[in-house]
Amino acid sequence: MSSDAIQKYVGRQQKDTGCISQQRCEEINATFGWDVNAGSGHPLTQLSHWCAFSPVVPTDDLGADGHPHKGGFLPDLGLERRMWASGSLEFLQSLHVNETLTRSATIEKIDEKVGRMAFVTVSHEIHGENGLAIRESQNIVYLAMPKKFDPPAKRPMPEKFVFQNRLSMPSTRLFRFSSITFNAHRIHYDLPYAQDVEKYPGLVVHGPLQAMFLAKAASEYAKTELRSFQFRGIHPALHFDDLAVCAEEQTADNVLSLYAGVPNGHQTMQAQATWQEG
Repeated sequence: MSSDAIQKYVGRQQKDTGCISQQRCEEINATFGWDVNAGSGHPLTQLSHWCAFSPVVPTDDLGADGHPHKGGFLPDLGLERRMWASGSLEFLQSLHVNETLTRSATIEKIDEKVGRMAFVTVSHEIHGENGLAIRESQNIVYLAMPKKFDPPAKRPMPEKFVFQNRLSMPSTRLFRFSSITFNAHRIHYDLPYAQDVEKYPGLVVHGPLQAMFLAKAASEYAKTELRSFQFRGIHPALHFDDLAVCAEEQTADNVLSLYAGVPNGHQTMQAQATWQEG
């Protein structure tokens, strides 16, 4: 596809309707190990809306990697691999169990790098029954298929932190998260594919799964819902490592810096969270 044809995707829009039912909320809680009220009308744990808009694509329309074929809403950039790289969210009001949700997505920018990488930025507005609830921006990275595992340089986890949670990442947790998000990307559950085709040493822990753990930990630390949350992937997280979720002491302007990564090892994700005092 020519560069001009690719840039014509900028401005493309898509609208979806979804809901986090009581059953789905209980599935989220079971996947993460959270003890959260899942009754109808109860506020949703922030970022749970990622489980509300399943990409309902026929199995025959999936690519070899398990993703929907490129060239629909998202462009085909001639690169085989595709995943979330980073995101930012602004929370305006709570969403609730069994509430009807709508999502409007717009392709804002396509940044074509020379050779083996490209980025697509997609903005989202999520409305609940009381109006606009979340503004969100997602950066999706496209990559060429590697010949070997060639990860970014490792960054050490912080040595001082105000809290740290240690979580196991068994393949069952990854499978359940793939299920509740209807995500068939094979790097999360098909070990031979992950190792032989995409050259990862193990199954890859979903970026959104790490982000949800980080946002929940930040909200529990603040003892209130978050006002904003930003995250970006630093290094692949793999299923045979536990995942540490920690935060450095908050700054004077109420910004909490958070990290996910291998305990006493390297970072896999960085994040920042803010909340409204009082």
